[in-house]
Amino acid sequence: MPTKAEKDKYSGTEIRDHEWDGIRELNTPLPKWWVYVFAATIIWSIGYFAFFPFLPGQGVGFFGKNQRIALSEDIAAAQAAQARFVDGIAAASYEEIQADAELFNFSITGGRAAFADNCAPCHGGGGAGRPGFPVLADDDWLWGGTVEEIAYSINHGIRNESPDSRFSEMPAFEGVLGDEEVDDIVAFVDSLSGLPHDADAAVRGATGYADNCASCHGDQGLGLRELGAPRLSDQIWLYSSNSEEIASQILRPKHGVMPAWQGRVNETTVKMLTLYVHSLGGGE
Repeated sequence: MPTKAEKDKYSGTEIRDHEWDGIRELNTPLPKWWVYVFAATIIWSIGYFAFFPFLPGQGVGFFGKNQRIALSEDIAAAQAAQARFVDGIAAASYEEIQADAELFNFSITGGRAAFADNCAPCHGGGGAGRPGFPVLADDDWLWGGTVEEIAYSINHGIRNESPDSRFSEMPAFEGVLGDEEVDDIVAFVDSLSGLPHDADAAVRGATGYADNCASCHGDQGLGLRELGAPRLSDQIWLYSSNSEEIASQILRPKHGVMPAWQGRVNETTVKMLTLYVHSLGGGE
Protein backbone atom coordinates (compact mmCIF):
# COMPACT_ATOMS: atom_id res chain seq x y z
CA MET A 1 0.00 0.00 0.00
CA PRO A 2 1.49 3.38 -0.97
CA THR A 3 1.90 5.76 1.89
CA LYS A 4 -0.06 8.96 1.95
CA ALA A 5 1.96 11.84 0.51
CA GLU A 6 3.18 14.39 3.00
CA LYS A 7 1.82 17.87 2.51
CA ASP A 8 3.36 21.25 3.22
CA LYS A 9 1.75 22.70 6.31
CA TYR A 10 1.72 26.25 4.93
CA SER A 11 0.45 25.75 1.37
CA GLY A 12 -1.16 22.34 1.65
CA THR A 13 0.77 21.25 -1.46
CA GLU A 14 2.13 17.72 -1.73
CA ILE A 15 5.86 17.39 -0.97
CA ARG A 16 8.06 15.32 -3.30
CA ASP A 17 9.87 12.39 -1.70
CA HIS A 18 13.42 13.50 -2.67
CA GLU A 19 15.70 15.86 -0.78
CA TRP A 20 18.98 17.73 -1.48
CA ASP A 21 21.01 19.17 1.37
CA GLY A 22 17.94 19.41 3.52
CA ILE A 23 15.93 21.13 0.80
CA ARG A 24 12.64 19.50 -0.24
CA GLU A 25 10.50 20.30 -3.27
CA LEU A 26 6.79 20.97 -3.59
CA ASN A 27 4.93 18.97 -6.19
CA THR A 28 3.34 21.99 -7.84
CA PRO A 29 1.87 21.18 -11.26
CA LEU A 30 2.10 23.65 -14.11
CA PRO A 31 -1.02 25.76 -14.67
CA LYS A 32 -3.34 24.08 -17.13
CA TRP A 33 -3.45 27.14 -19.38
CA TRP A 34 0.35 27.00 -19.70
CA VAL A 35 0.27 23.28 -20.61
CA TYR A 36 -2.41 23.91 -23.23
CA VAL A 37 -0.50 26.82 -24.77
CA PHE A 38 2.70 24.75 -24.84
CA ALA A 39 0.92 21.88 -26.58
CA ALA A 40 -0.62 24.31 -29.06
CA THR A 41 2.81 25.73 -29.97
CA ILE A 42 4.11 22.23 -30.66
CA ILE A 43 1.15 21.46 -32.92
CA TRP A 44 1.56 24.84 -34.64
CA SER A 45 5.28 24.22 -35.28
CA ILE A 46 4.58 20.83 -36.85
CA GLY A 47 1.94 22.37 -39.09
CA TYR A 48 4.19 25.29 -40.02
CA PHE A 49 7.01 22.89 -40.85
CA ALA A 50 4.66 20.94 -43.17
CA PHE A 51 3.24 23.99 -44.95
CA PHE A 52 6.42 26.13 -45.03
CA PRO A 53 9.45 23.80 -45.11
CA PHE A 54 12.93 25.22 -44.70
CA LEU A 55 15.36 22.30 -44.50
CA PRO A 56 17.78 21.76 -47.42
CA GLY A 57 16.35 19.40 -50.02
CA GLN A 58 12.95 19.25 -48.32
CA GLY A 59 11.03 20.42 -51.37
CA VAL A 60 7.86 22.49 -51.22
CA GLY A 61 5.10 22.32 -48.63
CA PHE A 62 1.35 21.83 -48.97
CA PHE A 63 0.97 25.40 -50.27
CA GLY A 64 3.82 25.04 -52.73
CA LYS A 65 6.02 27.17 -50.48
CA ASN A 66 9.62 26.77 -49.36
CA GLN A 67 11.27 29.30 -47.09
CA ARG A 68 14.70 28.88 -48.68
CA ILE A 69 13.31 29.44 -52.16
CA ALA A 70 11.34 32.46 -50.91
CA LEU A 71 14.46 33.91 -49.30
CA SER A 72 16.48 33.40 -52.48
CA GLU A 73 13.79 35.16 -54.48
CA ASP A 74 13.69 38.07 -52.04
CA ILE A 75 17.49 38.43 -52.16
CA ALA A 76 17.47 38.30 -55.98
CA ALA A 77 14.76 40.96 -56.10
CA ALA A 78 16.69 43.22 -53.71
CA GLN A 79 19.88 42.78 -55.72
CA ALA A 80 18.06 43.62 -58.93
CA ALA A 81 16.61 46.77 -57.37
CA GLN A 82 20.06 47.83 -56.16
CA ALA A 83 21.94 46.87 -59.32
CA ARG A 84 22.03 50.32 -60.91
CA PHE A 85 23.48 51.82 -57.73
CA VAL A 86 26.00 49.03 -57.18
CA ASP A 87 27.10 49.13 -60.82
CA GLY A 88 27.31 52.92 -60.70
CA ILE A 89 29.53 52.85 -57.61
CA ALA A 90 31.76 50.17 -59.15
CA ALA A 91 32.29 52.27 -62.28
CA ALA A 92 32.70 55.69 -60.64
CA SER A 93 35.62 57.32 -58.87
CA TYR A 94 35.32 58.54 -55.30
CA GLU A 95 34.96 62.12 -56.50
CA GLU A 96 32.18 61.16 -58.91
CA ILE A 97 30.32 59.23 -56.22
CA GLN A 98 30.58 62.17 -53.79
CA ALA A 99 29.19 64.47 -56.48
CA ASP A 100 26.18 62.21 -57.17
CA ALA A 101 23.65 62.49 -54.33
CA GLU A 102 21.95 59.15 -55.05
CA LEU A 103 25.18 57.17 -55.34
CA PHE A 104 26.65 58.87 -52.29
CA ASN A 105 23.60 58.23 -50.10
CA PHE A 106 23.49 54.60 -51.23
CA SER A 107 27.22 54.28 -50.47
CA ILE A 108 26.80 55.67 -46.96
CA THR A 109 23.89 53.31 -46.24
CA GLY A 110 25.71 50.29 -47.64
CA GLY A 111 28.95 51.29 -45.95
CA ARG A 112 27.20 51.60 -42.59
CA ALA A 113 25.83 48.06 -42.92
CA ALA A 114 29.20 46.66 -44.01
CA PHE A 115 30.94 48.52 -41.18
CA ALA A 116 28.57 47.00 -38.62
CA ASP A 117 29.26 43.51 -39.99
CA ASN A 118 33.03 43.74 -40.37
CA CYS A 119 34.54 46.72 -38.53
CA ALA A 120 32.43 47.59 -35.48
CA PRO A 121 33.68 44.66 -33.35
CA CYS A 122 37.06 46.43 -33.17
CA HIS A 123 36.35 50.08 -33.99
CA GLY A 124 33.02 50.30 -32.15
CA GLY A 125 29.62 51.35 -33.42
CA GLY A 126 29.83 54.50 -35.51
CA GLY A 127 33.64 54.35 -35.35
CA ALA A 128 33.68 55.29 -31.65
CA GLY A 129 36.81 53.17 -31.13
CA ARG A 130 37.98 51.01 -28.24
CA PRO A 131 41.21 50.93 -26.23
CA GLY A 132 43.88 49.91 -28.73
CA PHE A 133 41.56 50.40 -31.71
CA PRO A 134 41.52 53.89 -33.26
CA VAL A 135 38.49 56.16 -33.17
CA LEU A 136 37.37 56.76 -36.75
CA ALA A 137 34.99 59.62 -35.98
CA ASP A 138 37.57 62.24 -35.01
CA ASP A 139 40.16 64.18 -37.00
CA ASP A 140 43.22 62.27 -35.78
CA TRP A 141 44.54 59.83 -38.39
CA LEU A 142 47.55 57.55 -37.95
CA TRP A 143 47.99 57.04 -41.68
CA GLY A 144 45.92 59.85 -43.20
CA GLY A 145 42.23 60.58 -43.62
CA THR A 146 41.70 61.13 -47.36
CA VAL A 147 39.49 58.65 -49.19
CA GLU A 148 42.53 57.21 -50.97
CA GLU A 149 44.43 56.68 -47.71
CA ILE A 150 41.39 55.20 -45.96
CA ALA A 151 40.78 52.86 -48.89
CA TYR A 152 44.40 51.70 -48.78
CA SER A 153 44.15 50.94 -45.05
CA ILE A 154 40.93 48.97 -45.59
CA ASN A 155 42.32 47.03 -48.54
CA HIS A 156 45.73 46.17 -47.12
CA GLY A 157 45.36 46.55 -43.35
CA ILE A 158 48.03 47.16 -40.73
CA ARG A 159 50.87 44.85 -39.67
CA ASN A 160 49.45 41.71 -41.24
CA GLU A 161 50.76 39.09 -43.65
CA SER A 162 49.77 41.03 -46.77
CA PRO A 163 52.88 42.20 -48.68
CA ASP A 164 51.21 45.59 -49.17
CA SER A 165 50.17 46.01 -45.53
CA ARG A 166 51.00 49.25 -43.79
CA PHE A 167 53.72 48.56 -41.28
CA SER A 168 55.37 50.43 -38.45
CA GLU A 169 56.74 49.26 -35.14
CA MET A 170 57.77 51.23 -32.09
CA PRO A 171 60.95 49.83 -30.52
CA ALA A 172 60.92 48.60 -26.94
CA PHE A 173 63.03 50.80 -24.70
CA GLU A 174 63.10 48.36 -21.80
CA GLY A 175 66.77 47.90 -20.93
CA VAL A 176 67.69 50.92 -23.06
CA LEU A 177 66.26 53.67 -20.86
CA GLY A 178 66.34 53.74 -17.08
CA ASP A 179 63.22 54.14 -14.96
CA GLU A 180 63.98 57.78 -14.16
CA GLU A 181 64.59 58.58 -17.83
CA VAL A 182 61.26 56.99 -18.75
CA ASP A 183 59.44 58.91 -16.01
CA ASP A 184 60.95 62.17 -17.28
CA ILE A 185 59.96 61.41 -20.88
CA VAL A 186 56.43 60.59 -19.73
CA ALA A 187 56.29 63.96 -17.95
CA PHE A 188 57.41 65.67 -21.19
CA VAL A 189 54.77 63.80 -23.22
CA ASP A 190 52.15 64.81 -20.63
CA SER A 191 53.23 68.41 -21.07
CA LEU A 192 52.76 68.21 -24.85
CA SER A 193 49.09 67.32 -24.47
CA GLY A 194 48.36 69.56 -21.49
CA LEU A 195 48.06 66.75 -18.95
CA PRO A 196 49.09 67.33 -15.31
CA HIS A 197 52.82 66.78 -15.00
CA ASP A 198 55.96 67.53 -13.02
CA ALA A 199 57.43 70.61 -14.72
CA ASP A 200 61.02 69.87 -13.67
CA ALA A 201 60.75 66.28 -14.86
CA ALA A 202 59.32 67.49 -18.18
CA VAL A 203 62.33 69.78 -18.69
CA ARG A 204 64.66 66.84 -18.07
CA GLY A 205 62.56 64.59 -20.28
CA ALA A 206 62.80 66.94 -23.28
CA THR A 207 66.31 65.72 -24.01
CA GLY A 208 65.42 62.05 -23.74
CA TYR A 209 62.40 62.64 -25.95
CA ALA A 210 64.48 64.44 -28.58
CA ASP A 211 67.05 61.64 -28.60
CA ASN A 212 64.68 58.68 -28.71
CA CYS A 213 61.17 59.72 -29.78
CA ALA A 214 61.22 62.85 -31.93
CA SER A 215 62.42 61.08 -35.07
CA CYS A 216 59.02 59.37 -35.33
CA HIS A 217 56.62 61.45 -33.24
CA GLY A 218 58.07 64.86 -34.17
CA ASP A 219 59.78 67.53 -32.05
CA GLN A 220 56.42 68.83 -30.83
CA GLY A 221 54.66 65.46 -30.79
CA LEU A 222 52.73 66.10 -34.01
CA GLY A 223 53.27 62.52 -35.21
CA LEU A 224 54.39 61.21 -38.59
CA ARG A 225 51.78 59.64 -40.85
CA GLU A 226 54.34 58.04 -43.16
CA LEU A 227 55.26 55.78 -40.23
CA GLY A 228 51.86 55.61 -38.58
CA ALA A 229 53.38 57.32 -35.53
CA PRO A 230 50.60 58.79 -33.34
CA ARG A 231 50.34 62.45 -32.50
CA LEU A 232 51.18 63.03 -28.83
CA SER A 233 50.15 66.67 -28.51
CA ASP A 234 46.37 66.30 -28.45
CA GLN A 235 43.82 64.66 -26.15
CA ILE A 236 43.33 61.58 -28.34
CA TRP A 237 45.02 58.44 -27.05
CA LEU A 238 45.13 55.03 -28.72
CA TYR A 239 45.66 53.15 -25.45
CA SER A 240 45.53 55.46 -22.46
CA SER A 241 46.63 58.87 -21.18
CA ASN A 242 47.48 57.32 -17.81
CA SER A 243 51.15 57.95 -17.01
CA GLU A 244 51.74 54.31 -16.07
CA GLU A 245 50.28 53.19 -19.39
CA ILE A 246 52.41 55.67 -21.31
CA ALA A 247 55.52 54.39 -19.50
CA SER A 248 54.49 50.80 -20.31
CA GLN A 249 54.08 51.70 -23.97
CA ILE A 250 57.59 53.18 -24.01
CA LEU A 251 59.14 50.14 -22.35
CA ARG A 252 57.02 47.34 -23.86
CA PRO A 253 54.99 48.79 -26.75
CA LYS A 254 51.82 47.18 -28.03
CA HIS A 255 51.31 46.87 -31.77
CA GLY A 256 47.81 46.47 -33.12
CA VAL A 257 46.97 44.42 -36.19
CA MET A 258 44.26 45.11 -38.76
CA PRO A 259 43.40 42.44 -41.37
CA ALA A 260 43.52 43.18 -45.08
CA TRP A 261 39.97 43.31 -46.43
CA GLN A 262 40.92 43.12 -50.08
CA GLY A 263 39.56 39.78 -51.25
CA ARG A 264 37.34 39.41 -48.18
CA VAL A 265 34.85 41.99 -49.41
CA ASN A 266 34.40 43.13 -53.00
CA GLU A 267 35.73 46.39 -54.42
CA THR A 268 32.33 48.06 -54.37
CA THR A 269 31.94 47.31 -50.67
CA VAL A 270 35.42 48.74 -50.02
CA LYS A 271 34.33 51.93 -51.74
CA MET A 272 31.18 52.15 -49.64
CA LEU A 273 33.15 51.44 -46.44
CA THR A 274 35.69 54.09 -47.38
CA LEU A 275 33.07 56.76 -47.98
CA TYR A 276 31.19 55.83 -44.81
CA VAL A 277 34.34 56.05 -42.65
CA HIS A 278 35.30 59.28 -44.39
CA SER A 279 31.86 60.73 -43.58
CA LEU A 280 31.99 59.93 -39.87
CA GLY A 281 33.38 63.35 -39.07
CA GLY A 282 37.13 63.21 -39.36
CA GLY A 283 37.70 62.55 -43.05
CA GLU A 284 39.99 64.96 -44.89
